[in-house]
Amino acid sequence: MAETQPIDLKGRPYNHLAFIWTLLAGTFTMSISQSSLSTAYPTLMRYFNVPASTVQWLTTGFMLVMVVMMPVSPWLLNNLRFPVLFMSMLALFDVGTFIIYLATSFPLMMLGRVMEAMAVGIMFPSYQTVMLRITPEDKRGGVMGFAGLVMGSALAVGPIISGIVLKYTTWQGLFVVFMLIITVVFVVSLKTIKDVMPQHTSRLDYLSVVGSLGFIGILYVVNQIGKTGVNWGLQGALLVVSLLLVTFFVWRQFHVDTPLLELRVLKTFNFDLAVLLTGTSYIALIVVTIIFPLYYQTVLGLSPFASGMSLVPGAVLLSLLNPVTGHLADKIGFKGTMLTGMGMIVVGWALLVLMPGKQPLLSMILIAALIEGGNAFVMMPAVTLGANSLPDNLISHGTAVITTVRQILGSTGVAVATLILAMVTASHKATTTAANANLAGYRAVFATFLVVSIVGFIFAAMLRDGRKTKAQA
Repeated sequence: MAETQPIDLKGRPYNHLAFIWTLLAGTFTMSISQSSLSTAYPTLMRYFNVPASTVQWLTTGFMLVMVVMMPVSPWLLNNLRFPVLFMSMLALFDVGTFIIYLATSFPLMMLGRVMEAMAVGIMFPSYQTVMLRITPEDKRGGVMGFAGLVMGSALAVGPIISGIVLKYTTWQGLFVVFMLIITVVFVVSLKTIKDVMPQHTSRLDYLSVVGSLGFIGILYVVNQIGKTGVNWGLQGALLVVSLLLVTFFVWRQFHVDTPLLELRVLKTFNFDLAVLLTGTSYIALIVVTIIFPLYYQTVLGLSPFASGMSLVPGAVLLSLLNPVTGHLADKIGFKGTMLTGMGMIVVGWALLVLMPGKQPLLSMILIAALIEGGNAFVMMPAVTLGANSLPDNLISHGTAVITTVRQILGSTGVAVATLILAMVTASHKATTTAANANLAGYRAVFATFLVVSIVGFIFAAMLRDGRKTKAQA
């Protein structure tokens, strides 16, 4: 990775590769725990005697807590030594997982998931910040591509691990696996994780933390879209309060000496485009992983397990392409790399819109691979471009902004896709067969995200060469 022996803040050399592997092993395991749980939903519903709407909170609640923790990560990086922060988050995740393992009631399991989500919300922006800070700028694309390989492979490994564990043991066995891995990473980190992030001690702005709770409210309301029996009067009031809280949060970041999240990074043109591009590509990725399995089951008649396995080829391609695209961005620049990726995503959605009738499974798998492969050319290169557009002391704030916006846009994309699918399908059922109504619903979803991907392609075309010009602190 680095050509010279890297040193920590105390001037002591450390193993750069071991540091990165340990960092990625922890965040990779956390990522699997986030994505693999849906496989166990039917089992958990029977075990705790709860309906699907309740068990869904294991994912929805996880996402809400994770999003509100992301803006806090820059403050923690600035005020805690990184080894302390990293091992504290591993310990928090481990304790939360242990509580889930022991849980005899659903609320107790939910408590464990909240603790896991707090750790993940802090670590997801932090690991990217640290990797960017310890890597020379001309090598960042390759290193972040390597990170993308490891993290992207969680999409493929998650359902496989959960499927195997659930086949041979109880649902608790899944969390035993996570505990064992995180415990091993914790022990290894005592040797490999070093103090590499300079501290800039400041007081935590609690009013900003309160304002950031508005993100939870907005995401919660977004996730109610398309559901039946929702009290929209109450949801509307919650949305208004949440928007006011977020407005206060944004205003306060520009009016305090040490903001919780430095939003002045948004004054940098390339950084803004990087945020929009990583969000656009993530929307495409998350919609594929949610909508395609539904298509496989409702249109092609596949089982839930087979539909989940049908996503693996695309996820594997995404993982394998990430290092390639990272090095490509270092060599030919970010604009050409991301134009290629957005072009692949546009072509993928366009094929789904233009090809008539029901698509065979092989075609759907290939198109999913095309869209997910395009994501590899955009997401991590966009994160790297955003970091390269900022001075080093603002990178932690930049990655927190990117990860928070990406999560919000991804959740909104899924909600919009679900709503369009339900509404268009329902409107066609009166005039055609159920099969044709389903196809019409999916085609409307595909057309919507074709438009979103075209907008993303325009964003990529607007990029400037971020390797030569940095924002001023």
